[in-house]
Amino acid sequence: MTEKQQARMRLKIKKIKSKLAADKKRCGGFYDDSGGLRYTLLECYIKLQDYTGGKRYMNWFYKNFPDDAGFPEFLFECSIVLYYSKKLKEAQQKLFETHASNTYVLDQFLGNEIIQMTTHEGSNIRSMEYLNHFSYSSENGDLIEFTKWVKEALNSDLFKCSVKELHQIQRALLVEKEYEKRRALLARADALNEKFSC
Repeated sequence: MTEKQQARMRLKIKKIKSKLAADKKRCGGFYDDSGGLRYTLLECYIKLQDYTGGKRYMNWFYKNFPDDAGFPEFLFECSIVLYYSKKLKEAQQKLFETHASNTYVLDQFLGNEIIQMTTHEGSNIRSMEYLNHFSYSSENGDLIEFTKWVKEALNSDLFKCSVKELHQIQRALLVEKEYEKRRALLARADALNEKFSC
């Protein structure tokens, strides 16, 4: 980025933060943010390669939106920021959360063939159509190191084991109709997502 582009990006960050602050003031100390502005800032920090600023923003985000699951692209951006902040364990956790939120995103990023999965998708952000909104690619020269790490992370025993269990749960959700059993399956998926361990 040129210095002018960097200045424009920093101005964009400042404006978005101001809008979020105004939103909180207008809503009596709470955030409404129905427009989803909170999801747009990490991309700005990544473009600036300001991973310290991105990490600070992530801390703010999860403090103010603790129950927000995030969109696949946002989770992926968290993984980028954590990787370049040398928080590899946390970066791998976010990479798994990215996969759990949309099983196609990581293949899309790596340029792999996209194969339709027979699993419970549950919402439109889990579908293949979401890829139309996913803008990251391993072709991006700024993400060469991250891309290499992603390939290694996806081939780790921990990641493969966790993905296998997640897909078993998702396939079970396709056929299970009983409420309590479905609830138990969803709780298993949540626990796997939170702990990322086999």
